[in-house]
Amino acid sequence: MLSPDLKSRLSQPLKIGSFEVKSRVLQSPLSGVTDLVFRRLVRRYAPDSMMYTEMVNATGLHYVKQLPKIMEVDPNERPISIQLFDCRPDFLAEAAVKAVVEGADTVDINMGCPVNKITKNGGGSSLLRQPEVAEAIVREVVKSVNVPVTVKTRIGWSDKEITILEFAKRMEDAGAKMITVHGRTRAQGYNGNARWEWIAKVKQILSIPVIANGDIFSVAAAVKCLAETGADGVMCSRGTLGYPFLVGEVDHFLKTGELLPSPTPTQRLECAREHLYALWEYKGDRGVRQARKHLTWYAKDFMGAADLRGKLSTIETVQQGLDLIDQAIERLKIVTN
Repeated sequence: MLSPDLKSRLSQPLKIGSFEVKSRVLQSPLSGVTDLVFRRLVRRYAPDSMMYTEMVNATGLHYVKQLPKIMEVDPNERPISIQLFDCRPDFLAEAAVKAVVEGADTVDINMGCPVNKITKNGGGSSLLRQPEVAEAIVREVVKSVNVPVTVKTRIGWSDKEITILEFAKRMEDAGAKMITVHGRTRAQGYNGNARWEWIAKVKQILSIPVIANGDIFSVAAAVKCLAETGADGVMCSRGTLGYPFLVGEVDHFLKTGELLPSPTPTQRLECAREHLYALWEYKGDRGVRQARKHLTWYAKDFMGAADLRGKLSTIETVQQGLDLIDQAIERLKIVTN
C-alpha cells in the first residue's frame, strides 16, 4: 500500500524541469518495439503518459541527411521523448538539437543498455564505468537544447561495481532533470530480480524526479515498487510486450484507486490484428516481418495459443497474419458461447 504522503505526491503532475506530465507512469523506450505504431496503441489507454522512441544512435545521425524512421514522431502524440545513445558529447548534443526540431518534449540519454554491440562502442551501460564522460555528455546536451534532458541507467556494471549513488548524483549535478533507474546491473541483463532497494537509495539523495524501472509487469507490481522505493513514478518495459494496456492500467489505478478489468483473449487478439495491419501500412513487408514477434507476444493464455504462436512467427504476408488471427478469434467465440 502507498503511504498517504506518497499517494498525495503521485496524484500531482510529474515535473521534469520546466515540463509537466499529467501521469506518473511512463512507457519505456524499447529497441525494435516502441515505434510510432506501438506508441499509438499504448497512448490509446494512457493518453497522459510520456512515451519514448527507440534509442537513436547519435553517431549514425551525424552522418545521414535524412532522419531515421525510428526518430519519427506524430505531432499529436505528446508528451514524447526521443532517446539517444553514444559516448561522444558533441555528437549527442548535435543529435539532441535534431530531436527537439523533430518535436521531442524531453531528450533522454541511454546509459543503461546492456547489449554488447552498444557497450563495446562506449554507449549504454558502459558509461557507468566512465562517469566523467557521462557527466560531460549531460552538460553538453543541456547546453545545446531548451528542453529538459533526462538519463536512463542501471544500478551498476556488476555486483562488484554498484555505483549508482555517485553516478546519479553526478547526473543531477550535470543538469539532468530526471533519472530513470533500472534496478539491475549490466551483468544481470534481464535475469534475476530487479533490486528496487537501490532505487530507494537514489531517491533519498536526489532532488530531481527518480523513476523506478524493472519488473513492472502488473498494477500490483507497480504499486509495490512505488511503495518500496518512494520513487516519483514507474516506467513499464517488458510488461507491455503484447500488452499495450499496462501503462494505462497502472495510470488509471494511481489516479482513481480502481482496477480496470483485464482485456479478454479476444480483445487482445483484436489489438494484435490492429497492430499487424498498422505496421504493414506504416512499413510495408518489413513491418509484417517485424510484427511476427509482437504477434507471438499477444498469443498467450488461451486455448490454442501455443499453436497460433508458432504459425504467427512465420507469416510472410499481412493477409496470412490477419486470417490466422481472425480464425483464432472465431474459435474463441465458439468456446465462450
